[in-house]
Amino acid sequence: MAALVDAATLKAWLSDGAEIALLDVREQGEFGWSHLFFAVPLPYSRFELALPALVPNAAVRLVLCDADGSVTGVAARAARRAEALGYRNVHILAAGTRGWQRAGYTLYAGVNVPSKTFGELVEHARHTPRVTAEALESMRRAGENFVIVDGRPFAEFSKMNIPGGICCPNGELVVRIRDLVPDSNTKIIVNCAGRTRSIIGAQTLIDFGIDNEVYALENGTQGWTLAGFELERGADRRHSAALDRAGVAELSPRARDLAQSHGVRFVAAAEVQSWLADLARTTYLLDVRSPDEFAASPVPDFAHAPGGQLIQATDQWVGIKGARLVLLDEEEVRAPVVAAWLRQLGYEAHVLAGGTAAARQLTWPAMTDASPQSLPDAITAREAAAGLSAGSVQVIDLRAGMTYRKGHIEQAQWSIRPRVVTAVAQRAKTIALVADEPGVAALAALDLREAGCRDVRQLVGGDKDWREAGLAVVATPGVPADADCIDFLFFTHGRHEGNADAARQYLAWEIGLVGQLDAQERGAFRL
Repeated sequence: MAALVDAATLKAWLSDGAEIALLDVREQGEFGWSHLFFAVPLPYSRFELALPALVPNAAVRLVLCDADGSVTGVAARAARRAEALGYRNVHILAAGTRGWQRAGYTLYAGVNVPSKTFGELVEHARHTPRVTAEALESMRRAGENFVIVDGRPFAEFSKMNIPGGICCPNGELVVRIRDLVPDSNTKIIVNCAGRTRSIIGAQTLIDFGIDNEVYALENGTQGWTLAGFELERGADRRHSAALDRAGVAELSPRARDLAQSHGVRFVAAAEVQSWLADLARTTYLLDVRSPDEFAASPVPDFAHAPGGQLIQATDQWVGIKGARLVLLDEEEVRAPVVAAWLRQLGYEAHVLAGGTAAARQLTWPAMTDASPQSLPDAITAREAAAGLSAGSVQVIDLRAGMTYRKGHIEQAQWSIRPRVVTAVAQRAKTIALVADEPGVAALAALDLREAGCRDVRQLVGGDKDWREAGLAVVATPGVPADADCIDFLFFTHGRHEGNADAARQYLAWEIGLVGQLDAQERGAFRL
C-alpha cells in the first residue's frame, strides 16, 4: 500500500536533489483553484492514460495529492492504480492540500504556475522592454515602422489577435523572424494572451542579439481589450512553413553560444542512449519543432513538445522534478534556445547534437505508451434509447461538464470518473457511457465494474450518433451546477470573452505570483 508522507517531509524532498514526481490527481477545476507550487496536474479521470508518458520511471518517488489525503479519496484510488501499473515507490500526501496549508505552506491558484512565475521573474531581472496597448495604438496612428508578432500557437491566434498581428509561436521566433521582419529598423512587438509568452518571446529575441528594437506588449490581448480596443478574429496570417536552410544554418553558432552560457550541453546520440538505460535516472526525449515538421517527419520515440509551449507549460510533458530533458530539432537553433530557457526554469536540459539526422541513425527504446485498458462492450443509440424507455439502461455522460450543458441525451446524467460510482442508480441496470475518448470510458468502466456494475457499455458514436438517429437532445445551461463542474477552471473563465473583471483578476493574479514565493520555490529558478 502507498505510504503517507507529511507536508514537512515532502517539502524537504522537493529540494533534496533526487528525482520526484508530485502529481495532483484532482480534476482541472479543483487543481486550478488551489495546489502546491511544484504539483503537476494529472486528473484521475485520465490517470492511467497519461501516467506512463508523464512519469516514465516506475521506480521514481511518486507522491499523489488531493484535497485531504483520506483513505477513500481520489489520491488513494490513484495510488492503487499506479501500483497496479508497476509503480513501486508510491506515496500520498497526508491530509492533502489542506494539511499542506495547515503546515504553513502556500497554495497557488491557476495553471502552469512555475512557468508563469518564471515569466514575471524574467521581466523583473532582465527589465524586458514593454509597450502598453495605448502606446501601441498611438504608434499605429503615427505610422511608425513596426510589426506585431503573436507568440502563441496558431489555434489560439486564430480565435482572437491584435489587429495586424502575425502568428509565430515563441519556439519558432529565432528561425523565422528575419523572414517576417527583414528590416532591422522595424520595431518588433511580441504579444500573447496575457503576460508570460509576451515577455519570454521578446526576451528571446533580445538575448539572441537581434538588431531590432523589441518590446513585449504589456498584458497581451487582455490588455488590448481592457484599453477599449477591438480584437481581430479568424485571422490566418502566420510564418511560412518552409525554413530558409542557408539562413538558419548561420544562426547555429549564436544559438550554441547562448545555450552554453546557461549550461546547456550538446550530447551525442550514443550518450543519450546510455542515459535511457540508466534506471537510476529519468530521461525525456522531446522534439521542439513545429507541428507541421513533426507531422511530416516524426522521429520515433521523441514526444512532440513545440518549443514555446514547452517553456509555457512544461508540466504538460515533464512530470518528474530533477529528470533529464533531451531536446531535438533539425538545425540546432531552436532546441538550444529552448534548452537555455529550460535551464533557467530549473530543468536539466540538453540538446541532441546533430539533430534529427543524428537521431535517425540509432534505434531508440520504445516511448512509453498510454496504459492499455479493456474497452467496454458497445451499445448502439437505438439499443440505449430502447433501454431508457424500458428502465433497464442508465446513460452516464462523461464528456466535459460545459459540453454537457450545451447539449446531451435527454435522460443522460452527467458525471466524471471520481464520482461516477455514486451516479449509478441501480447496479443491476446496463450502464451506457458517453465519452469523447474510448480510454476515458474504459477507466470509468473499470471503477464501475469494481463497484459491482455487471454490464457497462460504451455508446457507439457517442452523442453524435444519437443526434443522427434523430433521438432527443436537450441543453441544460445550469446543469451540472458550477459547484459540480470540477473539470472546468472558472478561475480563468471569461477573460477572453469580454469580461473585463475576469481579465483584471487574471492579470493581477499573474503579476502577484512572485510575491507568494518562499525561498525554496524561488531557488528552483536559475536566472
